[in-house]
Amino acid sequence: MRILFFLLDTLFFFLIGAALLRGWMNTRRMRMTQQPGIFVMAITDWVVQPLRKTLPRGWAHANIDWGSFLAAFVLALTYSALWHALWGGRVPGVQNLGFLVTVPFVAITFMVRTVLQGLMLLALVYAVLSWIQPHSPIQSVLARLIDPILAPIRRIIPTLGGVDLSVLVLIILLQVGLLIIA
Repeated sequence: MRILFFLLDTLFFFLIGAALLRGWMNTRRMRMTQQPGIFVMAITDWVVQPLRKTLPRGWAHANIDWGSFLAAFVLALTYSALWHALWGGRVPGVQNLGFLVTVPFVAITFMVRTVLQGLMLLALVYAVLSWIQPHSPIQSVLARLIDPILAPIRRIIPTLGGVDLSVLVLIILLQVGLLIIA
């Protein structure tokens, strides 16, 4: 049973993470014709495109990619319903709340966990590439994705001896966030 939960977690982590990354890339007005845009579009088109057609017209012109974020939430609800069904209605840590409360609660928790883990993955890759290949094309893509999150930290934590510690601080904060939701 643990293997099944691991596979379910992994599959939905990638699907929800891809939908969230697609939404973030579109919100940041990044080109989807280069990686990771091509990859996330290939993984999420099947769920994002139908949802975009159902959204009210005014939402399509906003600066936020609501279709991708809604797709991530629908995928999280699907994950949560499957999780609930596999546990036979008894979800550990969530006692006596009922299906209509448990499923959205688990979905939101899983989405928050996916965001935190996804940001940690981006931050780690960004940090390693900044040491190994600071001028690689993917480094500029990662910088556009993660710099808005690092900017507030950089205002507080100065560069010490030419080393930017903001990524380390971000990773520590993300770990604390993961501990809190666990």
